Amino acid sequence: MSSPKKSSKSPARNRTRGRSTSASRSTKTARSRSRSSGRKPKAVVSEVVEVKETKVAARSPGRPQGSSKSPTRAGSRATTITKKSIITETYATTSANQEQASVTPVRTSSRISSLIEKEKEESSRIREQMKSEMLSTITTPPPKEKAQLKENGPKYEFMGPIGTFLLIFLLPLTVYYVNLACRKGHCSVLEIPTIPKNLVAAFIEPESMFIYLAWFFFQVILALLPVGPVVYGQPLASGGKLKYRCNGFFALVTSLLSLGAAIYFKCPVTKVTDKFFKLMTSAVIFSTILSVALYISSRFVNPKKLASGGNTGNVIYDFFIGRELNPRIGSLDLKFFCELRPGLIGWVVMDWIMVYKAFQDTGSFPPNLVLVTVFQTLYVADALWFESSILTTMDIIHDGFGFMLAFGDLAWVPFLYSLQPRFLLETKFVLPWYCLAPIALLNLVGYSIFRLSNSQKNKFRNDPKDPVFSGMDVIPTQSGKKLLVSGWWGICRKPNYLGDLIMAFSWSLTTGLTHILPYFYPLYFLVLLVHRERRDNEQCKKKYGSSWDRYCERVPYKIFPYIY
Repeated sequence: MSSPKKSSKSPARNRTRGRSTSASRSTKTARSRSRSSGRKPKAVVSEVVEVKETKVAARSPGRPQGSSKSPTRAGSRATTITKKSIITETYATTSANQEQASVTPVRTSSRISSLIEKEKEESSRIREQMKSEMLSTITTPPPKEKAQLKENGPKYEFMGPIGTFLLIFLLPLTVYYVNLACRKGHCSVLEIPTIPKNLVAAFIEPESMFIYLAWFFFQVILALLPVGPVVYGQPLASGGKLKYRCNGFFALVTSLLSLGAAIYFKCPVTKVTDKFFKLMTSAVIFSTILSVALYISSRFVNPKKLASGGNTGNVIYDFFIGRELNPRIGSLDLKFFCELRPGLIGWVVMDWIMVYKAFQDTGSFPPNLVLVTVFQTLYVADALWFESSILTTMDIIHDGFGFMLAFGDLAWVPFLYSLQPRFLLETKFVLPWYCLAPIALLNLVGYSIFRLSNSQKNKFRNDPKDPVFSGMDVIPTQSGKKLLVSGWWGICRKPNYLGDLIMAFSWSLTTGLTHILPYFYPLYFLVLLVHRERRDNEQCKKKYGSSWDRYCERVPYKIFPYIY
């Protein structure tokens, strides 16, 4: 409330004061807005004009300065001030509105621009997410299974961490046991092998380690040579595709020619058979060290590069299965390299050294030994000639590179798959030609099934619209791919496994029927392929859904028609 003194003054002056106050407020508002926008407002100019014009109006011509208290002059002055105040207030308000109008479009346009940028970022994020989801259909489980994994924990294989812990020790012991049980004079799985008293002298030697490392890095050099085609692998969950240099067949031919040159120049190549167990120990040690290095390095890579099955959080299980999907050193893909080069080529080279050793001992080439060596060389040559086909297998697409694959490729394959030639070398067992002829025919049948079914699969995968498949039945899938239900893949789900097992059985037949130990390879291979078929069946069910169920109804037999 106002005091009595203030209320006794002229109403015109009170109105003038109120209007002057409102004009002053408008002027301050305009000034503050002009400061925020960095420009000098017009309202400041109007304030200066108001003060000057008010003073001029108070000093009217013909009136003395001292008569300002006169009622007439006061009324005139109040009227003048009122008019000027109204004009100033209107001008200040108009200036403020103009200033606000000039600022508002800038703010509005900047706000629209920010909204457009946010919309672009959101759209880009959604596109990248959709692309990632499409590319990760192979290795990433569906949302339902992700929720199930969170509820029930990771899905383990090989009986989980306990099973893999045992396998880390059982696999090397199996390699030693089988080879120690099959030596000169005896070859029985029921006999306990004789263990040397001095284990270090019997199994460890620097020269053997040097020979093994020299062989490994010789294959590395061959793999890095710019020979052979460069092909792309399957789409990765992290985006893009990896490049692979496919010159495995060149490496095989070069290795065999190098062996022939070493024999011609009388190099002591039979040291490989003499130091068999020491070289085997070198392979076990090297593959174990490599597995540890791979696990440690996988702790520092992008999580998108990890294998879905080997990233459970359990150290033992992940070490065995393999955490990183495609570990690389420069352009050298370690998993792709170890899968086919040092172990597989080393297996064949060791076979031919055994043939040469038998010739040195007997002066002739044992037909059994030569035949099984030719069988196995054909098998390895086929794998390396069609090297790019391995890029679509479970080992490359799904499994990480850990102890399971490193030990299997570098130690298990060369020192167990060569069991039949080594048995024939140690026992000097020979079969007549009329027994070897049907064995050769059986191997040819197995190889034909293996090669024709794989070729049909690869051709259909690369070009399903080829005229060759025009009359064959197919099942469409949600991913846009098609499942072949005719030809070899209409007989059973894994005809290539069937051919593989027939070949493995024919190799062991060259050793006769008196010993069971040389049949370790086909028996082990049967267990391995049945397990792989089940793993592959689960992956295909995740990938193709109901289409895979329809395929299984059309093709009920898995490996052996009318049996399994």
